[in-house]
Amino acid sequence: MPHEDVTVVVPTYNERESLPHLAAAVLLQGFSLLVVDDNSPDGTGEIADSLAREAPRLGVIHRVAKEGLGPAYAVGFDRALEEGARIVVEMDADFSHNPTDLPRLVEAVDAGADLAIGSRYVPGGATPDWPLHRRFISRAGNWYARTMLGIPIRDATAGFRAFRAEALKALPYRSARASGYGFQVEMAWRAHQAGFDIREIPIVFRDREQGKSKMGTGIVVEAMWLVTKWGLARRFGSVP
Repeated sequence: MPHEDVTVVVPTYNERESLPHLAAAVLLQGFSLLVVDDNSPDGTGEIADSLAREAPRLGVIHRVAKEGLGPAYAVGFDRALEEGARIVVEMDADFSHNPTDLPRLVEAVDAGADLAIGSRYVPGGATPDWPLHRRFISRAGNWYARTMLGIPIRDATAGFRAFRAEALKALPYRSARASGYGFQVEMAWRAHQAGFDIREIPIVFRDREQGKSKMGTGIVVEAMWLVTKWGLARRFGSVP
């Protein structure tokens, strides 16, 4: 059943191998797709344009440079909301998030959630492809975010999530301090601060099969620094 009022926003940078398959899988679920490409040198943007010519529910935004995940999502959120999306979904381009899980996130919002997070760390969630050290680092990062920011979310770093449009409009995503994956933590924290109904939906997270991961040391350092700064400000009574 088509759900054109649900828009899945997917930032891309050098995802030419994955994008055609991901686009087909998302559109098969009946949702609209918005690709935000950061001027990928491998031609991902041109592939997105070609796909859009054949699929009316696929849109493309071209940015002039790679400026980070947060700014890419902000541009995509603006477009999705301008076009009347009722629910806006974040999703990676590399199939680490399974498109067949999209209806469960959307159903959670339809059932009353303001934000539904595809969580690796609630019962039923899993990261079967990860070695032990990567699981430890990810869980430790989430524990640190929960502790410093006082949020009950088990997977605040998750990048697979669905927002009710009215809730998303109330979040300061355009002025987010984090440009990398810390953007996910920041938006989850702001949603909690706003008193939103946040629900975690278990997902199985898979490693990418094609292309290269965009996670680097700088992204991790940015996220840790900002969480520490916000957490200390919260504990000492100032408003970050």
